[in-house]
Amino acid sequence: MKTLTLTNRQVHNGNLILVNSTHRLLKQTTSELVPTALQSGTLLQRQAAALLNSLMQQIDGWKYIVPVSGWRSFSEQQQIWDDSLKENGMEFTQTYVAVPGHSEHQTGLAIDLALKQEHIDFICPEFPYDGICQKFRMLAPAYGFIERYPKGAEMITGIGHEPWHFRYVGVPHAQIITENGLVLESYMDFIKNYEYGFKPYITTVDNCELYVSYLPASGVSGTRVMIDDSMLYSISGNNIDGFIMTEWRCTHENKPGLKWA
Repeated sequence: MKTLTLTNRQVHNGNLILVNSTHRLLKQTTSELVPTALQSGTLLQRQAAALLNSLMQQIDGWKYIVPVSGWRSFSEQQQIWDDSLKENGMEFTQTYVAVPGHSEHQTGLAIDLALKQEHIDFICPEFPYDGICQKFRMLAPAYGFIERYPKGAEMITGIGHEPWHFRYVGVPHAQIITENGLVLESYMDFIKNYEYGFKPYITTVDNCELYVSYLPASGVSGTRVMIDDSMLYSISGNNIDGFIMTEWRCTHENKPGLKWA
């Protein structure tokens, strides 16, 4: 066992941070950004890009699907917001464009995808619920991605239905969110029912047992936590008030690979 001290700043870092109209991105992502596809200017954080490319390789997706928008700087998000206001008005812009500083695209963990065709709408690209796009959508959770703004969840997410927008949250969180019909906002409430050290959420992926739980942040001096360092684990802040802990309990023959990082 070892003791870790998690700082209050770490609450705002990790694959599971919630960024929306209420919770601002406190630190602009500028490092570990790589192209999502060969000769693509669309960037994602390295791990998210690697998993996206693995999924696309499985379905030969880059033949039929194109990346539209990945990581954005604050200034780029501001320009998109301003341009949409001029062209589309406030109602449309508030429905489909996040306020600068509150956009998932600024995390490097979100990407807009489109069915490859001659004309692609930058704000609302076509990504239908059939064919290769639906094949991608069905496999996405196994690679750590969720459809971030599904139909029917507009009052929760604060964003209109966007079938083209996918967010990397990692394995097993994407599966848990999808299987339970959640969105990232409701997942943050859901996982608080499973406090670290008492009652983890247990799931199985690829013959590995995974323990997922919530650890509230505490005190100005940071949050101390005991970790079994004989197991693989990951820790992500939620960008609100604590951390989501994930522990892998695998046999030697089933060590986690790329999808688990």
